[in-house]
Order: sequence, then C-alpha cells, then structure tokens
Amino acid sequence: MVRLSRLLTSAAFLILFTAGAAVGYRLMQQRIANDIYRDRLQQISHEYEDLRLVYNEAVRRSAVTELIVTEDALSVSIRTTDGQDQLIDTPFHPSQEIYCDYLVMDGRLWIRRVYDHNTPPRDGVIIDPHIVDVDWSDPNVKHGNAVYRALDEGRWIVTVTGDGSLGLVRKQHDGPTPLVAAPAVHEYDEIEKQIQQEVDKISFTDVLGRLW
Repeated sequence: MVRLSRLLTSAAFLILFTAGAAVGYRLMQQRIANDIYRDRLQQISHEYEDLRLVYNEAVRRSAVTELIVTEDALSVSIRTTDGQDQLIDTPFHPSQEIYCDYLVMDGRLWIRRVYDHNTPPRDGVIIDPHIVDVDWSDPNVKHGNAVYRALDEGRWIVTVTGDGSLGLVRKQHDGPTPLVAAPAVHEYDEIEKQIQQEVDKISFTDVLGRLW
C-alpha cells in the first residue's frame, strides 16, 4: 500500500513537472519570439527612417529657372554654378508654348536652351554654352528633359524633384526666388518592407538559437 502511494505520488509529480515544463517552454518560446520580433522591428524602424529621408529627398522640389513674362517679352533667370544670378532675354512671345530644355549629365540637371513651338530646338536661345553639342556616347550623359506651356504675364518657376521630374508653376509672390544651379539628380529604387513577413520568418530554429 505504501509502495502504491509512492508510485502515485511520483506519477503525479512527473505529470505536474511535465505540464509545468511545457507551460514554461511555451512562455519562454513566446518571450523569445517577442524578443526576435522587437529586434527585427527596431531594424525595420531604422530602415524606414532611412527610407523616409530618401523619400523626402526624392520628392523635395527646388526652383532651377525663373521665367519673367511681360506683355510681349520673355526673359529667363538662372543661377550659375559660381552662384551668380543671370538674366537672359529671349526673342520669343510668351503667348506661344515656351519650352525649357534640360540635360541630365554627371548626375546633375543642367538647363540647356529655351525656344517656342515655332522654333526648332537647335535654333533656340542657348542658356548653357558648354552643352550646346551633346556627346550622347558619353556614359555620364543620361537624357534630356523639357517642360513647356503658354505663359501669361507674371513670373513662372521651373521646379525639379530629386529624381529629375520637372514642374512649371506661376509664382505666387513678388519676392526673390532662391534658384539652385545644376541640382543633383538620383535614381531611387522602390523599397518594400512588410513587418508581418518578418514576424512570419520567426522559426523553431530561431527560438532554439535564442534559447541557447
């Protein structure tokens, strides 16, 4: 009878120990998984911060050229690479579609020439003489880009984002415009991050590795 009682006590203790060990392992597994999740989430958070900075740089607009329009005349205002503001008169009537022609070269955007829709580009007003003729075999020369529209009297700003996208908008105030000379142009790759995918990657091996 005493022996049976001891066997029952030992069996009960073994059952309780096994159950406790199982519960303990599950708690430890959950804790380790949470640690792994937190670590990966912190890593992703840093990557998202980097992405945010890249995104802000990519979409930020800079003014590169100002078009000054009177009733029957068009002038172009730019900033040269040595920091000097320069005003260039043109023979074009602003009621026509006015083209501003740019070149992406050496990782920067350069204004090349201005012309209207009745004028061949080769006969336009040259803004930057050092890129009159383009060597398209040069690997540093990427592509050309242009923005255009008919202009009403006033002041118009040509803007550019970090990836070289051009815009043309009417200036809303009469104050000076801080123009940028040859802004940098970059290529931005699309970056996708899915936090849930990181959580799904937590494996039994991860748990065992963290446990040890």
